[in-house]
Amino acid sequence: MATKASRSAARVMMAPAVILLLGWMLVPLTLTLFFSFKKYLPLRGDKWQNGLEWVGFENYSRFLSSSSFWPAVTTTLIIVLGVLIITVCLGVLLALLLDQPMWGQGVVRILVIAPFFVMPTVSALVWKNMFMDPTNGLFAHLWRFFGAEPVAWLSEASLPSIVIIVSWQWLPFATLILLTAIQSLDSEQLEAAEMDGAPALKRFAYIILPHLGRAITIVILIQTIFLLSIFAEIFVTTGGAFGSRTLTYLIFQRVLESQNIGLGSAGGVYAIILANIVAIFLMRIVGKNLDT
Repeated sequence: MATKASRSAARVMMAPAVILLLGWMLVPLTLTLFFSFKKYLPLRGDKWQNGLEWVGFENYSRFLSSSSFWPAVTTTLIIVLGVLIITVCLGVLLALLLDQPMWGQGVVRILVIAPFFVMPTVSALVWKNMFMDPTNGLFAHLWRFFGAEPVAWLSEASLPSIVIIVSWQWLPFATLILLTAIQSLDSEQLEAAEMDGAPALKRFAYIILPHLGRAITIVILIQTIFLLSIFAEIFVTTGGAFGSRTLTYLIFQRVLESQNIGLGSAGGVYAIILANIVAIFLMRIVGKNLDT
């Protein structure tokens, strides 16, 4: 049992890490809020130490009134929802498959998890040039083999293409979490259900799937946090064209076009608000599994 002295020592040892983490989060957030009320043009010689022009909520209204704002929000949510559906569904199937005894099981698991360690820019370039190129890509050769016209994926189906690329990156993460959850399942329950004559689908629906509820919740929450700020894949593949511009990419474009850090900071605040709304929604709807 921990004593009062040991708890105090633990707090002292944890304090530097906690202070560093708080500074890592609070300093950028404070600067973002500060610049969002200012007109800051550093490429034109503005220096924030000398005091910048106070514009109040002008940056917020300007960003919100843009015709690209709501389409960017919609695109962001579509990508997040599409990736979550693919990674959770395929993650469950892959986890069930990898849990079965097979030859070279360790090697197969490493190969399945490997894409998660590839940088987003690298994986996007691989998909863009090796798979989705309408002339020399693997999909183009496959289409021609079956006598069909190759598809220009990144222009004709930009959103599905980005969803596929991002899903490929995050599928190993979902598979790893779900595989760990499956391996913690009591095998005696499955054996008893099988002896009672329960078919495989019912064993999955009434035993395995409820057991995976908490793991699925964790996968959804963690992935959503990162997917709301997706940028590199879009920058490398479509450049925000063909209806693939997310809120994060819109902020990037607005800063480049106006050279106004204040306008981009206002967009960043909107992105933070959107992320919190989605997180609260998920915690209320999906996060109930954590309490069961």
